[in-house]
Amino acid sequence: MSLLPVDQAIDLVLHRVPAPAPETIPIQEAAGRVLFEPLIASHNQPPFSASAMDGYAVRAADVVLGQALRIIGMSQAGQGFDGQLGLGEAVRIFTGAPVPAGADTVIMQEQAEVHGTDVLFTAAPRQGHSVRPLGSDFAKGQQLIEAGTLLSPFHMGVAAAANAPRLTVARRPKIALLATGDELVTPGSPLKADQIVASNSFALTPLLRPYAEDVIDHGIARDDRDELRSKLASIFATEPDVVITTGGASVGDHDIVQDLLLELGVSIDFWRINMRPGKPLMFGTIGKTLVFGLPGNPVSALVTALVFIRPALRQWLGLKTETSWKLPLAAPTPPNTARRHFMRAKLVQTGRGPRALPISITDSGHTSSLADADLLIVQPEFDPGQPEGTIVDIVRVSSF
Repeated sequence: MSLLPVDQAIDLVLHRVPAPAPETIPIQEAAGRVLFEPLIASHNQPPFSASAMDGYAVRAADVVLGQALRIIGMSQAGQGFDGQLGLGEAVRIFTGAPVPAGADTVIMQEQAEVHGTDVLFTAAPRQGHSVRPLGSDFAKGQQLIEAGTLLSPFHMGVAAAANAPRLTVARRPKIALLATGDELVTPGSPLKADQIVASNSFALTPLLRPYAEDVIDHGIARDDRDELRSKLASIFATEPDVVITTGGASVGDHDIVQDLLLELGVSIDFWRINMRPGKPLMFGTIGKTLVFGLPGNPVSALVTALVFIRPALRQWLGLKTETSWKLPLAAPTPPNTARRHFMRAKLVQTGRGPRALPISITDSGHTSSLADADLLIVQPEFDPGQPEGTIVDIVRVSSF
């Protein structure tokens, strides 16, 4: 069977992803979520012309150096001056307070000399200075945050200022994880000679959690048909949106995951990809559930999750299209084979800016190299190798 090209496989996955669906939640719960509907301002901000500093509200035309104005009142945040500023008058004002009617300028208190009820100024005024006009931040009906935006702390501040107690965000999928293999034991277990510590689910969970309502780790299933079938059937009975298995996706005598998925009614779209690491990647569906069978080797599992599952989850949430990332190489890359290579790399800062430093290790079971990897360099099929400084495509390891 020929290997499916990476781009074609990604397209097949994305074609199966459902359209984003909305839910409305309290603003206190919205940070880190993806906005489904644009946020539209329901009022002007500020809702009145406000002072940008502590000082004196005046009419700029009245201010003459050495000539006093009469202080007729005070305006402070939450309690403005109730009156009209007239010829030769000034109002003491504080940051955020409404600018009195008739005033057009605020002069900072450091440029003022007060003598009883009179004030003189030591600098010429600039008309309109230190006044935030009504609606100068945003105006009623203005779009403040577009749909498809991942809501950061800055966005939350804007949403609160817009008086939005609830926000409509994209529903997040529920994800189930299952590791398979007789050789696997949980971290902290005493190791026998033929055992290894299961690590895939512990890396996949934090990778996927920002996109998910829940990520439920169903532990380890042995390479036993009855046990594995029972575990898979139990998982599907909970109706998760995404099921991810690791291990058992190859063609060995003990790689039974694909057979059991087919028995349980999963329709397999593909299972071998023209890439390294990660060739034995499987994908299919059962009902509304997307099913990914990732390789068991830790590097392969993480790389295929970044290349295939993360784009699917981004589309699920309606996130704006991710900008293509490119960086110059900090060192040469070797020639590539017929399979697209997602090469581990480290982000380094140089005198010429950030660069991608290739990690020479290509073993798909070499977990310690993952700790050094900030990026994946996307090396095309049959690439002859590129010299230092060449601009290359990269995949970021960090979430979102």
